[in-house]
Amino acid sequence: MGWIIFFVATLGWHLGIYGMFKKAGIEPWKALVPFYNTRCIVKKCQIPQFWFWLQLIPIAGQFITIWLTIIFTMHFGRHNLAHHAAATLVPFAYFPYVGFSKNERFVGEAAVKNYKKSAAREWIDAGVFAIVAATIIRTFVFEAYTIPTGSMEKTLLVNDFLFVNKVAYGPRLPQTPLSFPFVHNLLPFGQTPSYLKWIQTPYTRLPGYVSVKRNDVVVFNFPVGDTIINKPNYGSLHYYAEQVRMFGRAQVWAEHGDEIIVHPADKGDNYIKRCVAVGGETIQVKNGILYVNGNVNTIAPGAQHSYDVLMKNSTPLDFEQLKENHDIEVRVDNDKENYYARMQSVFQEYGYYPLDLTETDAAKLEKLPMVASVKRTVSNYDSAFSAIKLFPYDASLRWTTDNYGPVYIPQKGATITLSAANIAQYRRLITNYEGHTLEESNGQFIVDGKPTTQYTFAYNYYWMMGDNRDQSQDSRFWGFVPETHVVGKASLIWFSWENGPRWKRLFNSIK
Repeated sequence: MGWIIFFVATLGWHLGIYGMFKKAGIEPWKALVPFYNTRCIVKKCQIPQFWFWLQLIPIAGQFITIWLTIIFTMHFGRHNLAHHAAATLVPFAYFPYVGFSKNERFVGEAAVKNYKKSAAREWIDAGVFAIVAATIIRTFVFEAYTIPTGSMEKTLLVNDFLFVNKVAYGPRLPQTPLSFPFVHNLLPFGQTPSYLKWIQTPYTRLPGYVSVKRNDVVVFNFPVGDTIINKPNYGSLHYYAEQVRMFGRAQVWAEHGDEIIVHPADKGDNYIKRCVAVGGETIQVKNGILYVNGNVNTIAPGAQHSYDVLMKNSTPLDFEQLKENHDIEVRVDNDKENYYARMQSVFQEYGYYPLDLTETDAAKLEKLPMVASVKRTVSNYDSAFSAIKLFPYDASLRWTTDNYGPVYIPQKGATITLSAANIAQYRRLITNYEGHTLEESNGQFIVDGKPTTQYTFAYNYYWMMGDNRDQSQDSRFWGFVPETHVVGKASLIWFSWENGPRWKRLFNSIK
């Protein structure tokens, strides 16, 4: 349903701009070309050219696009609040009206100059209104998001720019309403929090169209990223709880105590992963293969795994030729040249290439005459790694990233029996996410001061994993994602960049 609304809104917007261009004396077909249409608006309205380029800035670009369309509306002689509200909140309906109604005509620069307010004042008023409108849209409808890491390769690439549909699962009301607009949890160019915790509201989600489904690509607030070390290269990259497990609480506080802060739930760093299991399901990984409820889970077409590639006669691979001649792209993030150099160095030392590949590319690579074998790698057990890195941080389980579980995903209203075997998995859910006290005394569990052997969950939970499975920090490392932390559904790639635009990726839906 959310995708249909987005499509109708986009179609209406472009159709309206088509009619408005025709009235303004601009070739109407230009209205149908993304970004080129706003460039035409900038030129027609004599707006400085740099405003066009500022649209490409993630987050703030949304405001600038809205502002440009308001200025364009003003050149049709429409200056009052009602018209500006319609141009920002329902442009898919308002722009077709302006573009095709006989009562509306393009006046041009005179419409702005002859209005009783000065042009500068008019622009400022439009800018303020656009900020308010864009904040509402960003909070409740959709938000731009940029892929920062390669954990979803090749489904999503670093520097893919996405639209995240917040209507899909029901818009979440802000829990921290006092916040600087157009930024998330830190102000630009520093580590200063962008919000004030003077007002905190309980988790509330407006009625949604659908719930999170298995295999949806979801944006969510990093669940264990509430308490962080607020320094560069820490945050959710090397998060507080992990540092405590590695070095002990006393040492972490002695070294970083002045920089440890607690984010509200809606201000945790944004992560993007694929939901591989929903509440009520059980996951298990066996030899690198994910099972949900005992069945092999669907593998995304772009999903990657790690392989050891052995060559014949010590013949090195030419990665550029692989791409050009065999359509086999070996990539990691956007650091292609350094990555290729590292792989050649590993090959010279050990005689094989450790590569992340899709199943399709692995099969094609194995058929090449200079390749001896392509073998899927499976992680070995490491007690120290399991105790520090892998949820629930119990080395006695002997879990690895490729042999993990089984784990039951809690469902709203489901009741479990608490035990010494499962309390490590569900302790954080009970205390941090659902706000109860939990004590353990002489083998007995005490919840909110009352002894009990059972617990009923108040929320749905999800299990998230990256498509680039062996290079992904996901639920295997930090556990469940509660519904309270779900931001929205990743729906559309609206732009993509790697040494220039990746044209083939523009306006691709996310599957």
